[in-house]
Formats: sequence, structure tokens, C-alpha cells
Amino acid sequence: MMDTQVTLPTDAPATVPADAPAVPSRRGRRPAASPEDVLAAASHRYLRGRRVDVQAIAAELGVGRTTIYRWFGSRDDLLGEVIAAAAAPLLEDARRAASGSGGAALLDTFDRFNRSLASAPALRQFVENEREAALRVITSGAGRVQPRMVAMITGLIASEVNDGNYRPPVEISTLGYAIVRLAEAFLFNDAVSGMRGDVERLRDVEAAILGVAPSRAD
Repeated sequence: MMDTQVTLPTDAPATVPADAPAVPSRRGRRPAASPEDVLAAASHRYLRGRRVDVQAIAAELGVGRTTIYRWFGSRDDLLGEVIAAAAAPLLEDARRAASGSGGAALLDTFDRFNRSLASAPALRQFVENEREAALRVITSGAGRVQPRMVAMITGLIASEVNDGNYRPPVEISTLGYAIVRLAEAFLFNDAVSGMRGDVERLRDVEAAILGVAPSRAD
């Protein structure tokens, strides 16, 4: 008699030995964290006045600290991204609320922006709790904050110039840089007694640099 060979259908389940170890299910596994997740976690802490702890963020997201540093470079750079992202909408709001055109509009915009920065709870908390790190993160030309602020301020000046509403006293990139550095000195640097946080005097000096009358905002 010939042997009969039986072929199982390809979709037939394979026989699993009773003592075989269970295969863990991948269902519900945390997806790999992304740079955006890290930035969101850091922003959440910063905006609530908590220290941006890279190790805690790494543990929360299930990603290594070395990965976070590879994405952002350093804790200072991560903080810089957070602060720049938080400041951008404040400048946009200041520009929308500003009145007039040309130099007057720029002065009103910068004054409103400076006042928003001076009263921002998260920024004030960061400067108070980590003063040395805060000055380094905010005012370093090699960091993430200052170059971005200079670019945004210069962009606003350029817009008024291109619209024919403003004639700058110096080259616009130089003017933008000067406006940012001036604000840093008045808002964050207390080396000169009584100058830190003096937004009224800051407005007067910015008016002089812009070449407009220092009329007060409403």
C-alpha cells in the first residue's frame, strides 16, 4: 500500500507545545518618543514653573538621556527651544495689538512684547530659580533664544521698511540686534542698579534708537 501524504492548509494553526513560553503581546506598548514629545514635556514643566529635568523627561517618555541630548544638544539648548517657542506668540500678539505704522508701530510692538516678557510667570520663575543658567540660555549668541529673537524683531522692522512706512537710522539687521540686546539688559541683567525690569526706561531708549517719539502705550 502506498503512503498517503496529507498537506495541511497554509493557514492551519501550528501546534504549540504545552510547555512553550508565552509570547508577550505588543498590544498597548508605548510608541517610540519623538523630539516633539520631548519638547512638549519640557514645555509642560517650564510653563508650570517646574525645573526642566532631562532625566525625569527621559524616564517619563521611555527614551534615553543620550537620545535627548543627540536631538537637542544640551539641556540649555532644550530650554532655549522651549523659551523661544513660548515667546513667539507673545510677539505675535504684541504686533496685532500695536497701533499706528512705521516706527511708532514698531515701538508699540516692542513695548508690549517687553511688558509681556517682564510679567510672564514661567520666565520670571526660571530667572529667579536658575539665574545663571537663565542668563546663559536667554542672552547667548550661540544659543537658541537670542538668534531667533533677533530674526523675528528684524523681520518686523523689515516689513515696515518694505511697506514704505519706516526709514531705519541704521542697517535693519543691526537695529534688530540692538533692540534685542537692549531688552535683555533691561529685563534680565541687574548689573546696573535699578535698571532690571524697568520697562518704562526701556521704551524710552528703544524710541531713541528707532528715532520716534516715546509716546506711552494705552
